[in-house]
Amino acid sequence: MTTPPAVFAQFGPTLAFAERALTAVLREHLAQRDCTPETWYVFQLVSSRGPEFPREALISDLAGSRNLDSVSAAELLARLEAEGLVRGRTHVELTAEGEELYSGLREHVLAGTARLLGQFDIHDIETTVRTVRAITERAAEEQAAEEQPAATPG
Repeated sequence: MTTPPAVFAQFGPTLAFAERALTAVLREHLAQRDCTPETWYVFQLVSSRGPEFPREALISDLAGSRNLDSVSAAELLARLEAEGLVRGRTHVELTAEGEELYSGLREHVLAGTARLLGQFDIHDIETTVRTVRAITERAAEEQAAEEQPAATPG
């Protein structure tokens, strides 16, 4: 068996520490606008998945996060509906007020992101994004394959 490169052992901890640091920065930026990361995640998911995102899929995605389960995710959506930021029983979309809030938040967060990433070569950032996306997709594929029931011999 071939010994994996030493950098492989550094990857997970490095990514975990980066995630922790970036989450702290995100929380700080969002707090300046009186917004929680969970609300931000709703806006991000609904915006990226297009109009009329299935409510159950949204709750499932949110429940997969570190801070929410299916009950608290449903409660979060109910609160955002009551605040007039999202709407929809079976499919969720941002209201005009939600779009406006999300747009302002996105600009505010992007300014902080640009400040952090601006010191690096853009090609390095692009490579990092592609690599992390590919790793995420591969891990999701492997997890889905493990969760499928084994085929019975016929």
